[in-house]
Amino acid sequence: MCCFADQQLLKKERGGEGEGKKERGEKEGRNEGSEEERERKKEKERKKERKKERKGR
Repeated sequence: MCCFADQQLLKKERGGEGEGKKERGEKEGRNEGSEEERERKKEKERKKERKKERKGR
């Protein structure tokens, strides 16, 4: 097997190391944004209900 430094160089050449960091950042961002997403979903549901009420009248 290659030594650790050689593996790191290969990862950098392939771009694999940077991709891993991006993926981690996206996952963390999703966790932080989950509350915001819930709020958006609730707001959408409220809007749908309002539309239904208007049509019923």
